[in-house]
Amino acid sequence: MFDVTIVGCGDIGLRVARRWRQRGHAVTACRRDSAQLARLAAAEGLATCALDLDAANTDPAPPLAGRLVYYFVPPPAEGSTDPRMGRFVSLLEDSLARGAPPRRVVLLSTSGVYGDQGGRLVDEDTPPRPGTDRGRRRLDGETRLRDFGRRHGVAVLTLRVGGIYDRERLPLARIRRGTPLLHEHLAPHTNRIHADDLATVCVAAGEKGGADSIYNVSDGQDSNMTAYFFTIADCLGLPRPPTVDWQEAEARLSPGMLSYLHESRRLDTRRMREELGVELAWPDLRRALQHMFARDD
Repeated sequence: MFDVTIVGCGDIGLRVARRWRQRGHAVTACRRDSAQLARLAAAEGLATCALDLDAANTDPAPPLAGRLVYYFVPPPAEGSTDPRMGRFVSLLEDSLARGAPPRRVVLLSTSGVYGDQGGRLVDEDTPPRPGTDRGRRRLDGETRLRDFGRRHGVAVLTLRVGGIYDRERLPLARIRRGTPLLHEHLAPHTNRIHADDLATVCVAAGEKGGADSIYNVSDGQDSNMTAYFFTIADCLGLPRPPTVDWQEAEARLSPGMLSYLHESRRLDTRRMREELGVELAWPDLRRALQHMFARDD
């Protein structure tokens, strides 16, 4: 038996924690919000550790020695590097100096590190080429953690994840507002995964993923952003948002949304399925939505 530490224990972290606790493993949840930590302790029975990776002083250090460690902390919102990862790697170095390295580390990253691939199918050997600071921050975090693992012989596994969805993560406000979308023939290819399936992948990676391995994570559906919004609208009986061409989109949409629309890629997930042996509960978006809202009027 081994213990588990989840650094950045939010929604996905909690889903992972529950799975490991069901198997009899002790789990420590780390995050900077003391009120949320108290809730996790009271409602979920988790051990907790306050950790703020934006602070210069990270004492007390989270428990890492001999543990399966998940790192779910996003980078800061600005810049092209990930200083939070830098502080986390320093904690790993300190643990190693005491003769107590982690069992393995699983990093939640993003498919955004691939940048725009013109709709091509990308596997884990495709060279990253992020075209935004959002993607550069993620790649910087990946690189820092993988370099640590290579230097010290610690198994580091990287999950490059598409968009995550569940009942609480759907773009319902945008659909109800009628925020325009690109015409479907112009829309970029996108990838997504149900939050429960992502938690399943995280557990499988912690069990049997290969050291210094990268895994693309998505449901494998060939879809695009406009079709995603249309499917949600149709399943909930909402009007489909209007569609526009590129010229109107650039005049009406936010820079953040436009940055996503300028990236198109499809994820090859064979390695995830074959090496991790993952069987997804929700490989089909429409069926997942119907299940999520089956009890609603």
